[in-house]
Amino acid sequence: MSLSLSAAQTIVTAALAEARARSAKALAVIVLDAGGHPVAFAREDGATMFRHDIARAKALGAIGMGDDTRVIAERAKGNPAFFQSVTAVVGGNIAFSPGGVLIRDAGAVIGAVGISGDTGDCDEECALAGIRAAGFNLENAK
Repeated sequence: MSLSLSAAQTIVTAALAEARARSAKALAVIVLDAGGHPVAFAREDGATMFRHDIARAKALGAIGMGDDTRVIAERAKGNPAFFQSVTAVVGGNIAFSPGGVLIRDAGAVIGAVGISGDTGDCDEECALAGIRAAGFNLENAK
């Protein structure tokens, strides 16, 4: 299955609704397909300048490394030289903070959500809320 525009828009809308329910700081949310192409994006009023870039790096890093950024960040702590090399190889298009979450359908990765603007934990919870709202499987998520 591929990631439809409608599903991506649902993820963005639900993630932002979760952010407002949590009184989170202004967020940027991006949904990428499995090839790393943007499908939907939103930047809330007041989100700072680099939030889009950070959100994209979280989502792209999750797709590229095959795991949520929370897991990648934990792995990076134990092997910093390798992950510094990864960062250089991918031109900085990876972020080691929670908030990049893979989207799965029947176990297959079909994309990722990246969120930036609040704490990594809050960003991740908002991403998970968006994914749930779109009806996708969270089998390997937090």
